[in-house]
Amino acid sequence: MKDKIHPQYDFLLIRCPSTGTEILTRSTKLNGGTATFAGKEVASIAVEVCSDNHPFYSGKSMIVDTAGRVDAFNKRFAKKAPAAK
Repeated sequence: MKDKIHPQYDFLLIRCPSTGTEILTRSTKLNGGTATFAGKEVASIAVEVCSDNHPFYSGKSMIVDTAGRVDAFNKRFAKKAPAAK
């Protein structure tokens, strides 16, 4: 292997502040900050969405209606009654 061409690969703590979830993994993205995990100082990043609060995994889906766009879509593509012959 050539020297000095590979990115640094080390432990990374991914934190979700809204749920308090912490996941220790390994990554090349190590420039987000540091945190202490199990007595070791490791690189850390914060994410806003994790499996604990994502609608797909939690089963809590939300439809954000922006200026009636969802209603307009539903009206446009609603099933119409078949035309009389």
